[in-house]
Amino acid sequence: MPQKSATSIERQPSGKPGNVRRWLRQWDIQLMVLPAMLFILVFHYIPMYGVMTAFQDYSLFKGFVHSPWVGFKHFEMFFGAPVFGTVMRNTLVISLLKLIVGFPAPIVLALLLNEVRNRAFKRTIQTVSYLPHFLSWVIVSGFAVSMLSTDNGSVNILLEKLRLIDEPIRFLSMPEYFWAILVTTGVWKEIGFASIVYLAAIAGVDPHLYEAASMDGASRFKQMYKITLPSMMPVIAVFFILAVGNLLNAGFEDILLLGSNPILRDVSDVLDTYVYRIGIENSRYSYATAAGLFKAALSVALLAGANYIARRSGNSLW
Repeated sequence: MPQKSATSIERQPSGKPGNVRRWLRQWDIQLMVLPAMLFILVFHYIPMYGVMTAFQDYSLFKGFVHSPWVGFKHFEMFFGAPVFGTVMRNTLVISLLKLIVGFPAPIVLALLLNEVRNRAFKRTIQTVSYLPHFLSWVIVSGFAVSMLSTDNGSVNILLEKLRLIDEPIRFLSMPEYFWAILVTTGVWKEIGFASIVYLAAIAGVDPHLYEAASMDGASRFKQMYKITLPSMMPVIAVFFILAVGNLLNAGFEDILLLGSNPILRDVSDVLDTYVYRIGIENSRYSYATAAGLFKAALSVALLAGANYIARRSGNSLW
C-alpha cells in the first residue's frame, strides 16, 4: 500500500483553518458580498420576527411580548372571508397569465435578436427594449393611462381612424380589459431587461456547432431549434423554477396603480393588494400577517415542487 510522504501530508488542507486562510486571501471579494448579505439580513431575516403577529391579537401598545395569543384564529377568518375566493382567483389568474405570456417573451426576443446580423440595428433594438425596465411603475402606468384615455388617447384615436369603434372605449373602467392591459404593460416593461440573461447564454454557444450544422444543410430556423434553444435550457429551467416560486406574486405596484378604480376591484384585488388594504389602511395587522404568511408558505411549496420536477431533468436549483 503506497504511503504518503510527510511533505504531502503537510500540504493537505486542514478543514476550518484552510477555509479561513482562503477567506482571508479573498478578503476584497468577500467585502463586495458583505453589503448584499447585510441587506438580506436587515430587510429579509430580522423582520421575520414579526410573523408571530399572525398568531396573536397584536396591539401596538402591548407589543409582541404582551399581545394575547389566539392560535390560528386569523387564518380561519381569512379562509372564511367572503373575498377569499375572489382574491385567490385573481392572484392565480393574473400570475398564470404573466407566466404564460411574460416568461417566454424574453426568450423569443433573445432568439430573434441573435438572428439579427446588422449590429447597429441590433444594439438599437436592445437599448430601446431595455429602457422601460428603468422606469418606475408610476411613470409606466401614466403612459398606459394616457394612451388608453377617452380624451385624446392614442389607442382610441387609432381605433376610430380605422373605423373599428364609433366612440371611445373606457378601457380602465371595464373589468373585461383589465387583465390584458396589466399583462401587456408588464411584458412591455420587462421583456428587454429579462432577455439579457438569455442573450448571455446564447453568447456561450460554441460557434463551431453552427458551422457544422450549416455544412450539413441546416437552415437558420433549424439551427435555432436544434442548437440555440437546447443550449439555453439550463438557464431557462432555473428561471422557470424561480418564476413558479413567485407564482403568487401577481404584482403590487402595477395593480395598485392601474387597478385603482373601485369598479375593477373584482378583477384587480390580489393577495398583495388585499394585505395592503387590510393591514395598512384598516390597521388589522394580525389578520394581514396571517394572509401574507399563507402566501409565503404556499410560495415555498410551489418552489420546492418545481425544483423537484426540474431535478429529474438535471437542471434543479438544489
